[in-house]
Order: sequence, then C-alpha cells, then structure tokens
Amino acid sequence: MAKHRRELLNTLSPSTARSEGMISRDRPDAAKKVHIKTYGCQMNVYDSRRIADLLAPIGYAETETAEDADLVVLNTCHIREKAAEKVYSDLGRLRLLKEARADREMSIAVAGCVAQAEGAEISARAPVVDYVLGPQSYHRLPELIARNARRQGRALETDFDVDAKFDALADSFGAAAGADDPAAFLTIQEGCDKFCTFCVVPYTRGAEVSRQVAAIECEARALAARGVREVTLLGQNVNAWRAEGPDGDIWGLGELCRHLATIDGIDRIRFTTSHPRDMDDGLIAALGEEPKLMPYLHLPVQSGSDRILKAMNRGHAAEAYVRLIERIRAARPDVAISGDFIVGFPGEDETDFNATLELVREVSYASSFSFKFSRRPGTPGAALPRQVDEAAKADRLARLQVLLEAQRVAFNESTVGESLPVLFEKAGRNEGQLIGRSPYLQSVHAHASAQLIGEIVTVRIEATTPNALAGRLLDDGQHESKPA
Repeated sequence: MAKHRRELLNTLSPSTARSEGMISRDRPDAAKKVHIKTYGCQMNVYDSRRIADLLAPIGYAETETAEDADLVVLNTCHIREKAAEKVYSDLGRLRLLKEARADREMSIAVAGCVAQAEGAEISARAPVVDYVLGPQSYHRLPELIARNARRQGRALETDFDVDAKFDALADSFGAAAGADDPAAFLTIQEGCDKFCTFCVVPYTRGAEVSRQVAAIECEARALAARGVREVTLLGQNVNAWRAEGPDGDIWGLGELCRHLATIDGIDRIRFTTSHPRDMDDGLIAALGEEPKLMPYLHLPVQSGSDRILKAMNRGHAAEAYVRLIERIRAARPDVAISGDFIVGFPGEDETDFNATLELVREVSYASSFSFKFSRRPGTPGAALPRQVDEAAKADRLARLQVLLEAQRVAFNESTVGESLPVLFEKAGRNEGQLIGRSPYLQSVHAHASAQLIGEIVTVRIEATTPNALAGRLLDDGQHESKPA
C-alpha cells in the first residue's frame, strides 16, 4: 500500500496536477484550497487532520471558509439522531455556492460515518456530491481526485480496509502545514466488537482493529518533534487495543502507555474512549504507576439498571462497574472519573432511572456526557418495544443533568486553593490571558506571557467559573520547559 501511495504521489507532481485540472489554470502559481468541516467526536477531529495531511502533497492548502475552497469535505458523525439531515442541510447550502461559482469549479466530499451508513442514498439524493468516503476509506481521496480529474466520474468508497488506511496515514503524517498546538490526538484503534444495541459504531467503523506499536511510536515521536507535549490516544474502544510489542509479547494499552512515556518531549498521555469490559489489570496498574498518564478516565456506563444494561448488551452489571471504579481509585486515588449516560432507553421505567441516579451518587463524576436515547436506523435498539416517549426522556435527562452538574461543580470547587500543573495551549479572550488544561482536563485560564504557550506551568487555582478554573502563576514561576 505504501508503494502504491508513493507511485500515486509521483504521478501528482504540480505540473501533472495542473495539466489534469487539479490546480486551477487561472491561478497557475497557487495551490488549491480545501475546507474541512468536522462533525462529532474526537476521532473525527483526528481524521480531519489526517485528511488535510493526505491532501497537502497534491497541492491542497486549508482554508477556513467554504466560499474560498476548491474542495469542501464534510467529515460526518452518525451517533445522534437526525445527523444525516444536518449533512443534507449543509449540502443544500454548498449546492447553491457551487452553482454560483463562475471563476473555478468546486468539488464536494462527504466522509465519515454518515457516508458509511448512507453512502448510496447520499449519491442518489445529493448529486452535488463528488466523493462519498467511509471512515476507513478516506485515505483514498487523493486517488479519487486524480481519477475525477481524468473525468472518470463520481466515487463511492465505503470498504472496511483499516490496515490499508493505517498504512496510508503512516506515509502522509505531517504533510500538511504543522500546527503549533502543544496537545494532539493520535489514533491507535478503530472499530468496536461490543455491539451495544443503541450504537451504530460497529456498522460504520467496523470490527476492532489495533494499530501496530511501531507506527504509533513513529507518529508520537513526530508529534513530539513538532512541539506536542500531550497526546490523547484515540479509539472507539481504545482500551481494547492489543498488538505485539518490541519484546515479542502481546501488549495491552497499559504497556503501550508506558512505552510512549519514554519518548522525550511527550509529558502527558491520555486515552479515550474506554469500555468497562476491557479495563484490565495492566492498564489499572499503569494508571497508578506511570506519572505521565493523566489522572482522568472517561469510562462510560450508560445506565445504573442491570435490566437496562442487559437490554443495551453492555456485558456488565452496575455493581461490577462500581467495583471497577473502586479498584481504579485504589490504584490512583486522585483520578477524576468521567462517564456517559443514556436516558429513556426502550423499556426504561422510573425504577430503572432511579438506579442510574443511585449509581451516579455512589461513583461521583468529575465530568459527564448525557443524552436522550436516539433511535439509530439499523441498530437493534431502534426496533425494541416499549419506546419511551419524548416528554419522559426530557424530564429524566433534566433530572440526571442537575445531579451530574452538581458533581462537576463540586469537583471543580475542590481544586480551589490547589497548585496544579497546567499545559498552556492558546491565548485567552482577554489581553494577557492564556488558556490551558489541568491534569483533570479542566480548562484553566490565568494571566501569563504568550511565551508560556506550550509550557507546563504551576498555577494556583483561585476561583471557578461556569466552564473553567481561574488561577495565577506561582511567584517562583515554576514550569516545565518543552525540549529545545
């Protein structure tokens, strides 16, 4: 696959691209521009970055607006209800923009999970779309652009070839203009084998596939060389990652995190999203022993009712989840727990919902994400009897969120008076203000010199705001400088 990609890029030199119409003839010295709109999860954020990497060698530079773009990519998410309709709404606006173009052509690509789930319908319903690519096929976009430049027509690509995708991404990493962000995502695993009855991921992302250690390490080192201090390892079910390590043994996520922690320049490691069934002893031990692993764990439970958990096909009971949290906290007492919750799953009654409230009270969450059950076409949950009416869903969600918000506020307030290491990432809204992240993933703002962006600085937390912590730098200016 790597050889195939190199051959493709060789055929797409600037002169060749210009002759085939990939670089505008009326702008002979200018690269084409691509606008990428990202919907949904962190995995899509990573994928969009990699799409830009793939397009850079064939002459595409990123632009912030669709109006200025030669190619628009909608990188879609299919988790929430009516996700596809949002895409069609955007496509309607892009159609008008495309038709109004007089100076040059515009191409449109729909990528991601909506493309995977509804690719044929998109092609039929939205003729304005030139390329439809599933999340495991977007690495083929440069090839499809070349094919279209030779007038070979529209393209629908939704094959599940994750290994080929990882191979192509390894070749393309960093081809786009590198950002100065000190934190970055790094995909290590894709797909899910759990088949929760509410979830479309197994159908849109495919089975669980783990990226090889050498490729992950190579990308992590490249990120460190670009000034990245913090990496978040991504996967639909990230703690299901398994691969052969350099020692010949099969590693789990704990071993991988320990290995990445040896890379100079990488000072913080996070991972998301995890499944309770794959939270093994090795990972729990690594959380307790590896200081570069941040004390923050996103571990969705979805419901506190065993009856509903069984209907969701979660494969664990509520009590087992609570005991797992206790083991994690015994290994890492300062860990902040984040969770996901779904209310109004088919058949849920007040007893089931109250069990969820009881679990939340027992665990106590630092942050959370909570949703009403959304019927996703093609999933078993969409066809289950005893669907809960929208009014009941809304009422339960509101009650749950009151409790979860109170816990979040209490956790944030518990940090007031503490001195926390903060990785400053960008300038704030106010002059002289920087914004960064605490070890617990909280947003922190403080007055500081812009020279401290990319540095890990000790900040005394003095107050909380609705969405962040406010603090001041310690007088001694303690900070961990990024490597020269």
